[in-house]
Amino acid sequence: MSSAATTQLARQETDNYLHKLKYERQLSKHTLDSYARDISRFIDHLNSNSIEDLAEVNEALVQSYVALRHRQQISAKSIQRELSSIRSFFNYLISEQILTVNPAQAIRAPKTGRKLPKTLDVDQIQHYLAITDTSPIAIRDKAILELFYSSGLRLAELVSLNLEHMDLHQGILTVTGKGDKTRVLPMGKEAIRAIKQWLEVRTNEFVKTSGENAVFLSSKGSRLAARSIQQRLRYWAQKQSLPNHVHPHMLRHSFASHILESSGDLRAVQELLGHSDISTTQIYTHLDFQHLAKVYDEAHPRARTTKKEKNKT
Repeated sequence: MSSAATTQLARQETDNYLHKLKYERQLSKHTLDSYARDISRFIDHLNSNSIEDLAEVNEALVQSYVALRHRQQISAKSIQRELSSIRSFFNYLISEQILTVNPAQAIRAPKTGRKLPKTLDVDQIQHYLAITDTSPIAIRDKAILELFYSSGLRLAELVSLNLEHMDLHQGILTVTGKGDKTRVLPMGKEAIRAIKQWLEVRTNEFVKTSGENAVFLSSKGSRLAARSIQQRLRYWAQKQSLPNHVHPHMLRHSFASHILESSGDLRAVQELLGHSDISTTQIYTHLDFQHLAKVYDEAHPRARTTKKEKNKT
């Protein structure tokens, strides 16, 4: 059987498979089109490798297709989807007794890369926290921002913070994180100063009922909600003319990356963030490397790109 005949047979079997998906599994047109494209590309690969019989398709051939798509800079997520389509197609051929083995069964696509978290650099942080407004709300908000960046808190940790959780004299606070795990964190002097200013305002302007022990209150005297905090962070990003959309986790990421950049102590950053697994913390080593790479590119005489070279690109 020629490779052209094999291609014809494979496409006929693809049509049969798609018909089965449409009427038995009642998949949408969009999903069926996706299956059709994925399998068609793979059949083209078979044709280019002069495969003369579907039974000749082995793991090495499927792996070579995955490698080809990777070289074509197709995302890992898309390759995973294509491989899933191919795997399902071969399972169908086995169910129809056309083949006895699925050559794609053990093949794995490249791992999807973790998205690096966005951070603010030190200058942006300094600008963001340089709030000169002295209104009660602004004083409260500045304390919130300073505490986020000072101690790397999660949003839920800051929301649930009570007065008894803070020791301003020693400069520490106790938070309960994921899995109800408690950790003790240091507070920077700027955060302590901002919180002291806020506590004066809190007592005089915000406390409506006795016994409210939440650190951060709304204008109604109740515990400040997570959504309100997120909105205030966005407000100050616009007010301070930052280009980024700032959210609580961005301040946490910035805290971690700046500590690691200065100390190089990954274990300490893990403890401060409350990560149970250090592999979660290791993402910040990539951020640190990006910073070092940028410094290198801009500073090293054999790495710098000249204006003439830039104009060529």
